[in-house]
Amino acid sequence: MTGDTPTAPPLADALAAGTVVLDGGMSSQLTAQGHDLTDGLWSARLLLTEPEAVTRAHLAYYEAGADVAITASYQATFEGFARRGIGRERAAELLTLSVAAAREAARRARLRGAVRPLWVAASAGPYGAMLADGSEYRGRYGLSVTELERFHRPRLEVLAAAAPDVLALETVPDTDEATALLRAVRGLGVPAWLSYTIDGDHTRAGQPLEDAFALAADADEVIAVGVNCCAPDDAAHAVTTASRLTGKPVVVYPNSGETWNPTTHTWQGPTTFTPGRVLGWRDAGARLIGGCCRVGPGAIGEVAGVLAGRGRESAT
Repeated sequence: MTGDTPTAPPLADALAAGTVVLDGGMSSQLTAQGHDLTDGLWSARLLLTEPEAVTRAHLAYYEAGADVAITASYQATFEGFARRGIGRERAAELLTLSVAAAREAARRARLRGAVRPLWVAASAGPYGAMLADGSEYRGRYGLSVTELERFHRPRLEVLAAAAPDVLALETVPDTDEATALLRAVRGLGVPAWLSYTIDGDHTRAGQPLEDAFALAADADEVIAVGVNCCAPDDAAHAVTTASRLTGKPVVVYPNSGETWNPTTHTWQGPTTFTPGRVLGWRDAGARLIGGCCRVGPGAIGEVAGVLAGRGRESAT
């Protein structure tokens, strides 16, 4: 399946032709809808208890102007579900449901008048997301590349079988995990993007971005490479570096600029995400552009407007 309209091109073809708008933070929208996400499963808990809420969150972003919905599977893993006494068969059903929920939102968006192609990206978060202790912002878990590949492959197999348009290998904190993920997606038959979380011009684990992005340059499965869940101030340099080193379209979806405190489970500091920034990212090579944590449908609507030439065109 390619996109959620009969004439939708493969996402890779769309990126070759222009810019595609990503959604914003799933957890942000679910929180705005009144859901408590302090649980260790985070937004993945609602796949178990209230999947309709996940569909409504996706729909809010599609209706705001997003072309791609990223599924609520970021923190959905066999290991994480097992801690709740959920077996592998049921866990696989929940992973599959994450893709189905986004597809259903696209269907409803079409019924409400959307005529543009709508795609679904199946999220695969890092190992640290499963730990639910903030370690996805540090990396270096003490596991080998082989062990990390063994962790990621079964989940990716299930997500790929659910027929998303792309696998979102996102919020990757270090090059070891990137290497494992690149190995894990081989032969699945679904394209992927690889997206690091960064601090300045390094991964969260401290490796230079040049080394990190270079890993994906020759990976045929990877149709875009870039960054997410980073400060907006760090995005421009990362986009330029990724485009120069890989020659691939760049994906960029930073957070609001606030900082997550894993101890207090609160966001702190000012918001620095402004829709006017996206023009610079686009001009530097970004073709998949959206937001991550604390970037909601309103901001994504403005991003879509700016990229279409309807909104504010200067960074503020």
